[in-house]
Order: sequence, then C-alpha cells, then structure tokens
Amino acid sequence: MRIIVVGASGDIGQAACAELGQRHDLIRVGRSSGDFQLDMSDPLEVSKMFDRVQNVDAVVVTAGDAHFARLEEQTPESICFGLQQKVMGQINLVLAGLTRINDGGSFTLTSGVLDRDPIEMGVAAATANGALAGFVVGSSIEMPRQMRINVVSPGLLDVSVARYGQWFCGHEPVASERVGRAYAKSVEGRLTGQVLIVE
Repeated sequence: MRIIVVGASGDIGQAACAELGQRHDLIRVGRSSGDFQLDMSDPLEVSKMFDRVQNVDAVVVTAGDAHFARLEEQTPESICFGLQQKVMGQINLVLAGLTRINDGGSFTLTSGVLDRDPIEMGVAAATANGALAGFVVGSSIEMPRQMRINVVSPGLLDVSVARYGQWFCGHEPVASERVGRAYAKSVEGRLTGQVLIVE
C-alpha cells in the first residue's frame, strides 16, 4: 500500500512508520520535515498536499498539539487551540481525503490516554481526544467507497518518558512496538469506527 503518515518524525509517528514501513510505501509528512511539509490546521494546505500526492491507499495522522495548563489558567482560546490543531487538523485530512484516496482506503487518527486517565494540566488534550473519538465513531457509518476510519489511543510511549514522564506520574509506559502494531491493525485490518486503545 501507499500510505501518507502525517507527523512521521514524532515519537508516535516513528513507531507507526517502523511497523508500516516494513511492508508499505510511506510518504512522510511533517510540519518542517519529511517528504512534504504541512500545516494540517490549514484546509487549503491539506488540499494542496493531496493534489501533489496521488494514488494513496491510507492516511495515518500522528500529529496534533494542545495547550497544557491548569484548568483555572485555561481560556476559551487555549482550549480552542487544541481543538483547531489536534482535532480539526486531523479532520481536515479526512474531509479532504474522502474524494482523493483510493476505494477501500482508510484513515487512522491519533488521540491519547488523557480522556480516560487524566493528568493535571491535561484538560485541553483530554477534550481533544474525546472529540476525535466522537468524530471517528460518528463518521464511520457514512464513509464512502468502502473506506474505513479508526483512531489509535496510546498511553505514554516508552521513548517519551524522558521528556514527559514527570507529568504522567504512575502511568505505565507503553512499548513503541505495541503502538506501531495498533496502526498496522487499523491500516491492514478491516475494523472501522474503533478506538484502538494501547496501554
């Protein structure tokens, strides 16, 4: 298969690429690195990327930011930052890809652990994760041309502990290889409308 991986250089993106790259042709996309550069929060940029990348069988998105701060420090704007970047960025790729990827293709999005196992300062990310799950479940019954859509929801990756572990007290790190296999399950399997939890 020919697969676009958005966020390929991040920890989750590298885990997905390590697994999928063994069997498939990957087009790596990042904000400032990869085969193509993309601000996925900009629908016009997303559309232009699909115009340049043809004959795609699957789209995997492992990118998306949210603002980490205590609840009383959050503002409508800071919450909306996560909704615009993490949620709408991924949704932009789905909406633009519906008419551009091949019949029977798939979309695999990425949320995370914080909407089911919260941490302090993680409310914006938790909100975004819950919204992505809702979008995937709701859109799965309307996907055209035998397409599928899922979202992978991993815990803190083992390779991310050095940078983010102090925020995730008591969380058991998840092996990167297990996270990579969740993306393979979504792309290569037949599931749709699922939240694939890896913890």
